[in-house]
Amino acid sequence: MTLPCSDVKVLLHGHLDGELDAANAFQVEDHLRACATCASEYQHLQELRAALREDRLRHRAPDALRARVLEALAPIPASPIAPTTARWWQHLWQKQRLGIPVAAFAAGLAVALIVPRPSPDLEQEIVSEHVRSLMVDHITDVTTSDRHTVKPWFDGRLDFAPPVVDLASEGFALTGGRLDYVAGRAVAALVYKRREHVINLFIWPVEKNRVGVEGAQPSVNNGYNTLRWSGSGMIFWAVSDLNAVELQEFMHRFQDQLARQ
Repeated sequence: MTLPCSDVKVLLHGHLDGELDAANAFQVEDHLRACATCASEYQHLQELRAALREDRLRHRAPDALRARVLEALAPIPASPIAPTTARWWQHLWQKQRLGIPVAAFAAGLAVALIVPRPSPDLEQEIVSEHVRSLMVDHITDVTTSDRHTVKPWFDGRLDFAPPVVDLASEGFALTGGRLDYVAGRAVAALVYKRREHVINLFIWPVEKNRVGVEGAQPSVNNGYNTLRWSGSGMIFWAVSDLNAVELQEFMHRFQDQLARQ
């Protein structure tokens, strides 16, 4: 079955970066051969990427700034991650390979050294599972708005008990749940709807000897808003085309209801 233009537009960036699985890549390529509009948009993305890689867009930071950054990196306390990260940045500076605006470098350095981020591959996998559930019409394995039916449905199917909350009164209707497979393990996927927007909430336990990221981590991937947080020993990852503000509201409503259970 040929993909509609709306689905292809969502997948174009992933296809450009070689991040799609074989099935989706084949369907996108098949569509591009038949659709001049989407093919033109894809060509524009290719030209934009090529333009952004031109040397004239690269700016070498002043020597004084380079010296201050190297000095600041030198005394980083020993830890399993920080020394490696610092040495990597030092290597790039010393080899003069950082052809990026100074402000962008400073922001990127702060994120890399201070804020832990989830793996880009894992985030892409989460978004791909969300898209796949919409494309193959496999939103739920158990379809019901009753959390007392959804929660026990997972018994015996997972090695953990995912929390399930009813948010219908808050404007986020539970429509069911399903089993999914993420990061090499079976996970729970709860499905909520906000108007016509589907929210997939993926849940799995925090790994032993690891601390979950309590604060919310919002992101955008291939046009979808994602929101990751943890609590009660679980990792939660919400994905939707719903706007970022309402997705944040969904998270807070979920946390509030979970705290009351």
